[in-house]
Amino acid sequence: MANPISATIDFDRDGLQHGFLQIPYSRNDSAWGSIMLPITVARNGQGPGAILTGANHGDEYEGPIALQQLANNIEVDKISGRVIIIPAMNYPAFQAATRVSPIDQLNMNRIFPGSESGTVSRLIADYITRVLLPMCDYVLDIHSGGKTLEFLPFAAYHELEDKTQQQACEAATHAFSAPYYLSLLEIDAGGMYDTQAEAMGKIFVSTELGGGGTSTARTVEIARRGVHNFLVHAGILDAAPIRSADGSVKLDMQQDNAYVFSRHNGLLEPCVSLGDAVQEGDLIARVYATERTGEKPIEYNAASDGIILGRHFPSLIKIGDFMNVIARIVEE
Repeated sequence: MANPISATIDFDRDGLQHGFLQIPYSRNDSAWGSIMLPITVARNGQGPGAILTGANHGDEYEGPIALQQLANNIEVDKISGRVIIIPAMNYPAFQAATRVSPIDQLNMNRIFPGSESGTVSRLIADYITRVLLPMCDYVLDIHSGGKTLEFLPFAAYHELEDKTQQQACEAATHAFSAPYYLSLLEIDAGGMYDTQAEAMGKIFVSTELGGGGTSTARTVEIARRGVHNFLVHAGILDAAPIRSADGSVKLDMQQDNAYVFSRHNGLLEPCVSLGDAVQEGDLIARVYATERTGEKPIEYNAASDGIILGRHFPSLIKIGDFMNVIARIVEE
């Protein structure tokens, strides 16, 4: 059975095209309806291919903003090869401002390679896997923390069995020129877009550029600069890279105790801020019971040295929720 998604643009035609991925979706208000997922393709002859995506999770906005700007401003005569731009990969989630799709309640970044006969999210993942990724050498997926997380702005690659591929991913990550970059230790890499692209031999870069379910002028500028630098590094865009005046600090989070999870429900008091230096044993948070007064809060301490790279964003926290991640500075 073939994937029913169709494109309104020709990926092999030179020039700039704005169109849609048309996804059949029969529903109560449109029996023969479709979801029209916006896509832009810029192509100029032979050369490398890149796919740039945002809103893999629908409540993350730096990617969609930077990629909308790129779609508006890209100059075809200054590129060699092909650039595929999808500002909102999980378009239904993006429209609903939710992390996962409101249609099938699936997390797009946990269902790759997708399915040609599945629900809407699985169809999108399958189309990207079988149609779009084979056209590309370089993959950039722009994330931020969404409504529940906040991060120091960083770009990331992964430890891979193929060390030549890993080195290429690290070089592209460094070229993105975020304030921080690192080899990211995932909590669960199964079904991730990252894992799929890397398994296909692609040079893959991801990011976490902020959070709290919004964007800022600073984080949008980091994303915009990073997209430019990524395309320059790939040999697609004929331009000079735009470097940050502060450089890019290399971090490491491969230690066993990088992640801190809450073991209690309650009201979260942060005792450290993003970017703060901590040592093993330092107090990083307290969790207060919300059902009664007069109970001492539960204290959480750092299990390793480093800096606070990420935090839980809402002030209420549940047992099992991510609380903090600690990374070590490798090179400034």
